[in-house]
Amino acid sequence: MAVVATAERGLVIYQLENQPSEYKRIDSPLKHQHRCVTIFLDKQSKPTGFALGSIEGRVAIQYIQPANPTKDNFTFKCHRSNGQTGPQDIYAVNQIAFHPVHGTLATVGSDGRFSFWDKDARTKLKTSDVLDQPITACSFNHNGNIFAYSSSYDWSKGHEYYNPQKKNYIFLRNASEELKPRSKKRTQEEIICRILEL
Repeated sequence: MAVVATAERGLVIYQLENQPSEYKRIDSPLKHQHRCVTIFLDKQSKPTGFALGSIEGRVAIQYIQPANPTKDNFTFKCHRSNGQTGPQDIYAVNQIAFHPVHGTLATVGSDGRFSFWDKDARTKLKTSDVLDQPITACSFNHNGNIFAYSSSYDWSKGHEYYNPQKKNYIFLRNASEELKPRSKKRTQEEIICRILEL
């Protein structure tokens, strides 16, 4: 499978087996410009859907053939300031990566943070401390033990904010435990946090 995000918030899905061909076209579930798209696999390692990130600090989880489209497909907010005392700052989602073993995911954004998520439990697993530059890309190694991410300017604020004195970095993080899915039982505190995030 291949998923192509196009202009005017369109998405084109291709099947690549045998003779590659267009499978279907859909409109984006997100209201703002796409920034990244990543395919996720089911337990049999077959492509089953994709995650789509936008400039508006939001990610959509879309299944290609959802059993229940209204429940299986959903969006969630991320890479935003808490905005409790003033206006909320919203940042672009620069990349999404799925853990190759657990199926959980990482998002990185213009706010200089990475976050780990459990899409099946629809909960946040972890958010990093903020870096002094945006996080522009991320990936897991083949067995998911290492999470790599890069910090550099992503041009989201235009050329006037580019500082050539700031160095670019690539970080490696042990990811063997932090991306394990949550157990099916949720604590009352987790449910309240989930409601507040929506």
